[in-house]
Amino acid sequence: MTQEDIKSNQKESDESIFALNLFSHPFNRFANKNVYVVISGISGAVFMSRFTYFYGTISTIEKRFKIPNRIIGLWSIGHEMVMIFVAICVTYLAGKGHKPRWIGIGLIATSISCLLMAFPHFIYGGGSAESFTLEYGSDHNTYDRDHTLEREKRKDLCNSDIDYAAKCDTDEGHTEPQIIFFAAQMIAGIGSALFSSLSSIYMDDNVKKENTPFLISIMFFLGMTGPLLGFALAGLCVKLFVSPSLTPTIADNDPRWVGSWWLGWIVLSSILIMFSIMVCLFPKIMPSAARRKRLAILQGKSQANEDVIPASWNDFLGTIKRLLTNKIYVLYNITGLFSVYGMEPYFMYTPKYIESLYQKTPTESNFYTGTVGFIFTGIGTILSGFVMSRYKPSAKKIVIWNCVISFVCVMCNLTYSQLGCTAKESVFDANTLSIQSSCIENCNCDFVQYAPVCGEDNKTYISACHAGCRDRIDLEGNSTKLYINCTCIASALPEGGSATEGACPIDCKKEFTVFLVTMSFLRLMVATGMASNFLLCMRCVAEKDKTVSLGLSMAFYSILGFMPIPVVFGALVDSTCDLWGKTCTTSGNCWLYNGPSLRYLLNLTTSFSNSIAFCLNIVLCYFVRNLSIFDEENSSRNRKTSEDTQRLETTNF
Repeated sequence: MTQEDIKSNQKESDESIFALNLFSHPFNRFANKNVYVVISGISGAVFMSRFTYFYGTISTIEKRFKIPNRIIGLWSIGHEMVMIFVAICVTYLAGKGHKPRWIGIGLIATSISCLLMAFPHFIYGGGSAESFTLEYGSDHNTYDRDHTLEREKRKDLCNSDIDYAAKCDTDEGHTEPQIIFFAAQMIAGIGSALFSSLSSIYMDDNVKKENTPFLISIMFFLGMTGPLLGFALAGLCVKLFVSPSLTPTIADNDPRWVGSWWLGWIVLSSILIMFSIMVCLFPKIMPSAARRKRLAILQGKSQANEDVIPASWNDFLGTIKRLLTNKIYVLYNITGLFSVYGMEPYFMYTPKYIESLYQKTPTESNFYTGTVGFIFTGIGTILSGFVMSRYKPSAKKIVIWNCVISFVCVMCNLTYSQLGCTAKESVFDANTLSIQSSCIENCNCDFVQYAPVCGEDNKTYISACHAGCRDRIDLEGNSTKLYINCTCIASALPEGGSATEGACPIDCKKEFTVFLVTMSFLRLMVATGMASNFLLCMRCVAEKDKTVSLGLSMAFYSILGFMPIPVVFGALVDSTCDLWGKTCTTSGNCWLYNGPSLRYLLNLTTSFSNSIAFCLNIVLCYFVRNLSIFDEENSSRNRKTSEDTQRLETTNF
């Protein structure tokens, strides 16, 4: 062994020491793959729950700050802008440095972004939703208090007296909260790039190749609990009133209800800080990996300094050039981009989709989305890791399975497009949703919030004001409201019909059940390709280029996928809006979407993207026919070459 090898072995021994070992030797035993899988998996779960919590509270944030979908889509640009830079440049440096510490920095950045997401609440409070509380308008002057309460009671009715009519929300629609949300997304981009690109690669670097699929699937499975936790947390928070210290007078299924959208961000931030410290304690190289490397050097299978290439501009450019001239790598990422266009809109808009098409509350939508996503995605992820570890399929078989997944996605998209709710469409029509009807000409309904009522004609109206109702009767201790003297509702009574609080009940159980079954099957199939696609991405590039390859892929998906998708699909979703809210200066968020337009436009667009991914996967099958995924394939191929050479030499002799 040379002097250089001895120095290299000593350096690897130092780098494989658990960080806490600087103070206490017993902690070094925790620096192993099993502990890392658990800690990284749980960290991934909390990290992923950030995204689903955001998706689960989008409708509440829209309602609170009167923000349309297209503006929320622009927030994601901040996330992707920073992510592009970090994914390409910083991951290059992190790949040559102490990966666990870089991962910890990413988690800290994500924690800070979570705190910043909650910040607007502490500046602007609960907004106009606080007017629907017992404490609102309380005054020591009895006359003023009664007058205020009477005005609040009548502001959602038809009022010819402008003093009692609903006023525009002067404190809504500010740009300042949007700037804060945009900044939070930018900081989150740092965490996304570092954690997503390094956590799995650190595991792949420190375990045997044949063990990677199962361990990665376990990490992915633990990470998949994140969407469930995120949607569950969102469901719990939106059931709490936006200002917990106040007593609301409306129920959480009331369209005017605004939940505690900000509370979950505080919880997620606290947990992320704790796990960032744990991850930072792991060594640069795990002891078991360091021992295998030293053994390979002793056996002459590896050189001590083969991977020790100092970071430099020329080396960075050389790495990028190698990746961009790699046909398999480039085609794989182009195929993945179209798959992202086929799947990402559903992750963003499934809760809103369920709310709009099947008349579910935000809590119910988050519950169904999170539960179904976790159960079937988890099953698919574990199944993927087991099959990969047990049967070790070739790269070509992996891509063939991707073709099957793309085909299933297309079929499920087309199925979604046919699953409407005719019962809901029959109770919502152009006449009942009109804001220009002659029967409300003198009602001053311009700034009345969306609070649907069900008329005795079994039609749903925008609000009691838009139904022409002039009086309200509180039944059962104010828990149920009956609106009377409604001039827009046909009735035998000369003064008009009546209406009850809430949209007319509908029966969409059959359609919704088919939707859930289809979504479950789709999540299961997509998840079966997670572990295999990760390995395909890692094995199609050189060992020294793995970290940068993943970072470059993330940048590619961000520029052409994750940045335009929220804006493009946000505009598409907004284009199906039938009813917009109003603020003092502009239009607010969408109150009601056109069901048929929403499902056709969203599903046919994603179906087209998945169809292109299917065709590209067929082409990819040709290029990966000689790609090795496992070490055993290389060994088998080498043995076969050796046997053929020996047979040829014997024949020549």
